[in-house]
Parts: sequence; structure tokens; C-alpha cells
Amino acid sequence: MTLSKAQSYAAPAHARPYGTIAVIGAGAWGTALACVARRAGRSVTLWGRDPDIVAAIRDRQENPRYLAGYDLVDGIEATTDLAAALAQAEAVMIVTPSKTLRKICRKMKPHLPERIPLALCAKGIEAQTGLLLAEVAADELPGHPIGAISGPTFATETVLDHPTAATVAFDFSYEDRLNPQDSPAARFAISLSSPHFRPYVSDDLVGVEIGGAVKNVIAIACGMMSGAGFAENTRAALITRGMDEMKTLAEVLGGRRETVTGLSGAGDLTLTCSSTTSRNMSLGTQLGQGLARADCFDGKPVVVEGEVNAVSVIDLAARIGVSLPICEAVHAVLHRGAPLKKTFRDLWARPIEAEPKGLDFSLNHPFGETV
Repeated sequence: MTLSKAQSYAAPAHARPYGTIAVIGAGAWGTALACVARRAGRSVTLWGRDPDIVAAIRDRQENPRYLAGYDLVDGIEATTDLAAALAQAEAVMIVTPSKTLRKICRKMKPHLPERIPLALCAKGIEAQTGLLLAEVAADELPGHPIGAISGPTFATETVLDHPTAATVAFDFSYEDRLNPQDSPAARFAISLSSPHFRPYVSDDLVGVEIGGAVKNVIAIACGMMSGAGFAENTRAALITRGMDEMKTLAEVLGGRRETVTGLSGAGDLTLTCSSTTSRNMSLGTQLGQGLARADCFDGKPVVVEGEVNAVSVIDLAARIGVSLPICEAVHAVLHRGAPLKKTFRDLWARPIEAEPKGLDFSLNHPFGETV
């Protein structure tokens, strides 16, 4: 029987794992990724700023601040010495908040071995510049392959070794296309693979990054509506139309719409919009219930990536002439003091549009003038 192109397959290729991986950032996700790499058989050094957290990881296999009560994988070397963490690294995962990426790249620069690949594991767009995080890292660390690891991954479940999948994305050079098994994306994927952690490989770094940045903002919208008393119809609509906003922005910036239907887009969006385990969803829920921002999370200064990303996503969209109505609504509530319920009533009363993009028209909403 002859297989069609869609049915055909190639024999699996062999890729060489990176033997030693440095993880920069000892928060919840950085610690979880250190566990992933260690389970996969890699030598792992985890760098963190806080000496108490580092000591607890090193001596007791726990992260008492970010993953209290969870046992970590044995054998993770933890340190506050950035030079020591990077000295022997063959590859690096950077897992610090998006707003600190440029700063940490500058600190890393004197200590990085030449040309080793860097995978970014935070999600966002840099404020002021509108650069994707890979562009920020490339600006500060030229000569290094820059990629991203993204997907539907809660840190606690990953530490518990629940079956989890993620996307590893790097731009592919001509040589990578000739020998994809030797590409940084493939080598990172093999380096993290274990019985319960399954990576996928992508060459669409832009599409993966846009999915990661925008989904946080959409999750806040879902939380707002959930907190305000609405349920599954509303959340399903926001997820679906939010994914269209992700696709639109990715396509304009040179990514592929189909990437957004994968793990780093639809997968991550669905997870983040479905549980208050997500800080983005949780923030939105608390705001929807009527709490002031200062009172959310019991008044603790919790970093919520979607709150920061709402500004950078809307600034970028405005500069390139893209309309993102859900993101704009979240931005208006978070950063312009717009009333939450009226903002979302107005969102629902916008002109009626066609859903297939090939059908280009709009109709005035009959309640658009009265809400």
C-alpha cells in the first residue's frame, strides 16, 4: 500500500542530548524544569537569587517559597553564583520574569560559554520596545541560538511528574533543515524527554512566543467573567475568540496561524483559562468579584505576567495596526480604570463580524448604542 503524504512518516532520528543544563531562575517553573531535566538524566545546576531558597533546594530537595510541600528530584545542584552555574553548561534555560529578562541576560553575558543555546521559559513582550523575548535575548546575547519552551504546564503538576507535553521552538537555519536532529530544538527536546514529559519540536518561534504572551491576557479576561458570575458559555467564547486574537497577531508578525492551535497556543490557553491555579485566571477572578487590585492575593505583591503583558501586547498591536478586542478590554480594566462590567458589555455589543476570515463584513449590533 502506498501512503499519501499526509500518512507517510520518517524513521525516528537520533539526537544528542545536552549533558549539562543550567536553569536560571529558582521560582516555581524554574524549579520544575530543573526537575524535568534531572529526571531525563541531565546534570542540572539551578541558579537563584535567594540564599535561603537555594540552600533548601540543595540540602533538603524542597523550594519552601514557591513549591512548599513538594519533594524535588534528587541531584539538582543549586547555587547563587551565576558564574558557577554557567561555567560548564552546554545549554541554558532562562526562567525569570519577562520584565527582568534583559537585565538577567546582561548579567549572564560575561559567563556564558560561546554559542551555547538558550531556551526562554517566560512568556511576554517587552514593555516600551514591543520586542518578543527572543528578540530581547538576541539583542543582549548575540551569537547564541535563542529559542523558547512553552505549553500547558503548571509547575506543581510537573514536579509531581504528571504526564505533560510542551513545545520547544527555535528558528531553523539552513543547516538545521538539512540535519534537523542536530538542531538546538531537537537536542533540547531529547534532553528533557522522560517517561512523563513529552516535548514537541517547532521552527515557528514567533508563533510560539505570541501564544505564550497573549494567552495570559485572555486568562485574565476569563477570570474576570468567572468572578463576575458567568460560566462556561462565556469562558468558551473568550477562549475561542482569544485564540483568534493570538492567531492574528502571530500571523502579522511572521508566525503561522496553525502554531497557535498547538500546545503553546490552544493548549496553554485552555489550561490557563480553566483553573485559578493560574495566577492570571486567579487575578481576573478576584477582580471580577469586586476586589480592588491592591487587595488581590491577600495584599501580597504577586507578579502576574498577564497584567504586565496587557500593556506590551496592546502597545505592540497599536503600532502594527492590529485589533485585539479582548486584550483591549483587559487593558482598559487593569490600566485605565475602566469599569469591568460595562467594559465587557461593550465587548459583547461590538459590531457583528464574520468568523471565517474570507467573509469580510460587519453589522451594527442592535444593542451597541444602548449599553
